[in-house]
Amino acid sequence: MSGTDVVVCGAGVGGLATACALGGLGLRVLLVDKQPEIRPVAKGEVFQPGSLPVLRAWGVAGHLETAGALRLDRLVARDPDGTARMTLDYGLLPAGGGNWLLAHDYPAILRAFTDALPPSAELRRGTVVDDLLGAADGRVTGVRLRDGEEVKAALVVAADGISSRLRRAAGLDVERLEYPHRLVAMELTDAPDVDPDFSAYVTPRGLRLRYALPGGRVRLYAQVAPDELRGADESRLASWVAGLVRDTPALAPLQEAMRAAVPRRQTLPVARALAPQLTVPGLALVGDSGHVVHPMAAQGMNSAVADAHCLAELVGRCGELTAAAVDHALLGYGRRRHADLTLVGRTSHNAARMVTDLSWAGRLLGQRALRHTGANARIRYTVMHNMAGLGAHPLTPLDRLHQIGLLPDPRARQQPAWA
Repeated sequence: MSGTDVVVCGAGVGGLATACALGGLGLRVLLVDKQPEIRPVAKGEVFQPGSLPVLRAWGVAGHLETAGALRLDRLVARDPDGTARMTLDYGLLPAGGGNWLLAHDYPAILRAFTDALPPSAELRRGTVVDDLLGAADGRVTGVRLRDGEEVKAALVVAADGISSRLRRAAGLDVERLEYPHRLVAMELTDAPDVDPDFSAYVTPRGLRLRYALPGGRVRLYAQVAPDELRGADESRLASWVAGLVRDTPALAPLQEAMRAAVPRRQTLPVARALAPQLTVPGLALVGDSGHVVHPMAAQGMNSAVADAHCLAELVGRCGELTAAAVDHALLGYGRRRHADLTLVGRTSHNAARMVTDLSWAGRLLGQRALRHTGANARIRYTVMHNMAGLGAHPLTPLDRLHQIGLLPDPRARQQPAWA
């Protein structure tokens, strides 16, 4: 049997961020992942401004910038022809920590976190965790690896994704609410230059999401029905791309790049979830193991970074890592993060509904909300500030009425009083 201060299970962004944060405190961290190497998955490619100071403190931002990460200045909701309906101009945010989005592909982001791991963090890939170890009182005290090794730890972190085995082993549950659509992800190469923004096209057939990646590449997501492209042959895929351009004329310059990319597409399920509790004695949930949101609002990775930062802040106050001290920190972590994640989930869900709901009523409300939010400087700034992760300022019921144009807003041209 071996021992360490912390075991982190899962080396996605949540697990790597946790290892960076806790290892940065000088704690001995064992980070394990069942995959033998990083896989090329299309997910989590955009960091919000609120994450940037944390990434700099961990040394991750420097590795991302060296790898060519792009700064995106705006998030824009557009009509199919490219006309902007709502523009979130991140340049209006306070400039202290970085008032832009930072984009790179997911494998490059994982490599940047890996390169930034502190000396006290050990990463073992191709290592499977079989079960949790527990004390007589039920407290989690470590993990059992598949090779039979038992690792004792003061803290175990489950960062092993939405289907987390460790979450289930700890008796924690989460209700996963599936959206009635999927997202097809394509990586376009040799594509014409696109604007340095994060553009969401709102079409009669749903969302099309486009942003630039380093190396002249473009990421494109398209909303589809669950079985829309199942078993599609080359001819059907070409017809689907042509239909995509008919529905969204602004994407016409990318048509040839889409035709080349669509055979390598990834079709991703989308869901939302938040575990009723994020901790049990000795164990914390971080990232997708505890919460998932629709990718429209680019909140998933940023919430995982915030999880890790919050956990390290509270564990750092423990002094000696006794069971009582760690569990006290975990209680604080659970309370603080659950409140923040509730707001993040609501913000992401509302953003997703505005552009993905294909019902008559949903499209009408979504179009009204985009139009009136785009014309209201106060609400627009509040939404952007919340999405940027710079503070929690929930919209009031009155704001919601202004947002869909049912009541005029006399403060529509003003910055929020707290800005």
